Amino acid sequence: MLTNKEILQIALTQSAIDSGCRAEDFLADESITVHSRPHPDARRYLKLPFFCDLTSYGRGIVASVAPEIEADVLAYIRRYPAEHCFETPHLHVLNAALEKHGMAACFMAEYFLPDAELMHPLTCPYETKILTQADFAPLYLPQWSNALCEQRKHLDTLGVGAYDNGELIGFAGASADCDTMWQIGIDVLPAYRRQGIAAALVSRLACEILARDIVPFYCCAWSNVASARCAIRSGFRPAWVQLTAKSREFVDGMNQDKA
Repeated sequence: MLTNKEILQIALTQSAIDSGCRAEDFLADESITVHSRPHPDARRYLKLPFFCDLTSYGRGIVASVAPEIEADVLAYIRRYPAEHCFETPHLHVLNAALEKHGMAACFMAEYFLPDAELMHPLTCPYETKILTQADFAPLYLPQWSNALCEQRKHLDTLGVGAYDNGELIGFAGASADCDTMWQIGIDVLPAYRRQGIAAALVSRLACEILARDIVPFYCCAWSNVASARCAIRSGFRPAWVQLTAKSREFVDGMNQDKA
């Protein structure tokens, strides 16, 4: 099984591909900018090049940017401590610079990597079953939209389901977002939550992925306390944070969808 050192190095290497920098740049104390560019091995759901994307593994920031915003972003990430560049009130400064280009801060998330020394399958109070891509066709429904992605069905690769008398009540799915790392998503029906089902399914799926010498990773919004608790209970630990800007039209469209 992969060691924690190997897991971190794989993640750093992938982030370097995504951002267009060197893996060691994420371990430096100084924050830097690099020009974003497409890469065939980037995570498959990313829309590259970025206009502005900030990534930190807990030290400095690597900002992957378009040339026209570089000066403003560099001034921003050098002005404030890295941990405060991802939150208000300082984030308003970055957003003001983005607005001049018709852009705005959009996606903000925390990412988790497995702790190989702690990761093990947790007990589930219900029957569980390993599912493969061939089993997913009838599951592209709203209740499983975190575990599966209808827009990227070809990436949905592996899953673990929990069943109550034959009815699927919880489902963790893995998306092959790149060759070395698969992302885990989890859904549990409302009536079955707070029973440890989510953590049991996520931990089982993570172990199945690690057994294939692939790194599972987990992502959630910083304000999603329940999801972060699930990640930690499952054997994941915080690894990096990321903020990505999108066009104002894109952001307004997402807000309209959520209204």
